Amino acid sequence: MKKIIYALLLPLVVVSGLVFANREIKNEAAKKSTASPRSDAERKASLKKWESTPDAIRYEKWKVSPEGKKVYAGEAKIRKHINAFTDMTATVTALSLPAGSRLGFGVMVRINDEDYILSFGAQLSEKNSLNAINQSRQLHTLKVNDKIKIRSHSVSHAPKYLYPIISGDYIERDGKIIYKRAAGKGGC
Repeated sequence: MKKIIYALLLPLVVVSGLVFANREIKNEAAKKSTASPRSDAERKASLKKWESTPDAIRYEKWKVSPEGKKVYAGEAKIRKHINAFTDMTATVTALSLPAGSRLGFGVMVRINDEDYILSFGAQLSEKNSLNAINQSRQLHTLKVNDKIKIRSHSVSHAPKYLYPIISGDYIERDGKIIYKRAAGKGGC
């Protein structure tokens, strides 16, 4: 009888030891992977290193090119609306993004005689909630020449695109909300 009890307890002790050891290894790995904030000198050094790369050189050339200046001017025109998160009246000019775009779902819009990419990102199609599905359907009902009101927290640019990129946070058509980005979880 004692032999049976020892035979049952021995595997239990071995498995418990392995589980405990595995937990310790994971805790150590998690502590090592947590990066401390970089110092100002480290940030400046990495920026200096990046500035000498071919991508950085192409970016700097783009910034001073006529295309880059046009994109920056377009951003400047809507900057006060972005900062204040106020309404911008826009007209839908195209239902697809420029060829080769990797911004997810979006449309082209015109605000104050300037063209913009209005991007909703890839996350719109990835959500499973009924609200996201309904919003996606409503966005797909947009037509060329529709008048919409946009509110956004950010506008960006990339040398690949000839237009500033507005992140669609809130879209309204005919006084009805057709899209409202869900607030990020655990963010600020």
